[in-house]
Amino acid sequence: MTTKKEIIKHIAEHTALTQVQTKEVVQRSFDAIVDAIVTEGRIELRNFGVFEVKVRRPRKARNPRTGQPVDVPSKTVVVFKPGRLMEERVARLEKVPHTGQTAAT
Repeated sequence: MTTKKEIIKHIAEHTALTQVQTKEVVQRSFDAIVDAIVTEGRIELRNFGVFEVKVRRPRKARNPRTGQPVDVPSKTVVVFKPGRLMEERVARLEKVPHTGQTAAT
């Protein structure tokens, strides 16, 4: 799993920015994305994907322990639809046997 810290380190290694400067840029980018989702309900990042606010309808579910029916209320969530380039790159991955991990072909 890649963390924000690892992303910052990778970007800093490939730019003229320090890790502290890169951290500020990355955090401000994430903040801008969240702000756009909250205020506009949607943000499209070309060649990456679209984040969008959706409302899930209320539904019936079952408590896995008791089997009793449970009412699940409606819920506001953020969904992500990957862009074409991301989908193409992910489609080229293949499953590594017995690990559940993926590796590029």
